Amino acid sequence: MPDCPLPAVVVNPIHADDPAQLHTQITRVCAEQGWKPPLWLQTTVEDPGGGQARTALAAGADVVLACGGDGTARHVAYVLAGSGTPLGLVPMGTANLLARNLSIVLDDPVRATRIALSGENRAVDVGWVFIDDRAEEQVFMVMAGVGFDAAIMAGASHELKDRLGSLAYFVSGMRALRAPRASITLAVDGRIDPPRRVRTVVVGNCGKLLAGLVLMPAARVDDGLLDVVSLGPRGIGGWLAVTARVLGRRRRGHRIVQHWQGRTVIITAESPQQAQIDGDPMGEVRGLRMRVDPGALLVRG
Repeated sequence: MPDCPLPAVVVNPIHADDPAQLHTQITRVCAEQGWKPPLWLQTTVEDPGGGQARTALAAGADVVLACGGDGTARHVAYVLAGSGTPLGLVPMGTANLLARNLSIVLDDPVRATRIALSGENRAVDVGWVFIDDRAEEQVFMVMAGVGFDAAIMAGASHELKDRLGSLAYFVSGMRALRAPRASITLAVDGRIDPPRRVRTVVVGNCGKLLAGLVLMPAARVDDGLLDVVSLGPRGIGGWLAVTARVLGRRRRGHRIVQHWQGRTVIITAESPQQAQIDGDPMGEVRGLRMRVDPGALLVRG
């Protein structure tokens, strides 16, 4: 099959109930679509996707499929951004927020593979973030932030997600409600806002959450902008107000829910706060420096 295109598959075995069956299913779809047998690359704890994506590019892959959750997609996107080689999504994680925001089919790896092989390329934005003084800039495709949302991710262990699925985030969130507000300074496109006491600050490349909830109604994955939301409720009444605004997709007009848009965002915390990138806990940090790279990644859809 010398003239057939080559697909590479980066698969997180933790999310595959039966890796051998998945391999067979994807190989069959590749044959049906006129592609070569896939280059099959499994992630490890030490290398959650980046090394496998580099191997795929070195082998001349025409598309790289990320089989896993948002973390797997993030690590593959880090390598593919700016390469011109498209990313295909085969969502198999707990949240799969990138796939949800791009309207990629869930819970059907065969259909998702067909889309990844035969769909149209779409140029989407990539978010980049420096954490504190760490030298390596990281990618986020969905959301990154500090405070309450990051505490939820840190509290939703793999064991809890395996047992409860997406309900693990609800359980973790109930535990995190007890955390106090923190003093955060925010700068968007160089404009510094006065410090504010908040529960969380989230920066999004896209805005949809689980269960159809939309945290950032104006967010678009291809608009060349990052969307920012800060939530500052004091108690139960404040959380009810936040919930009402999220459910109503209202963007303005409440002091405890604030929105911004920009190309660069800097978050500075007075005290160390939990941070997350696309659902991956990053531990406690004092600052995040973020920028958007418009249209840097091709995604099949």
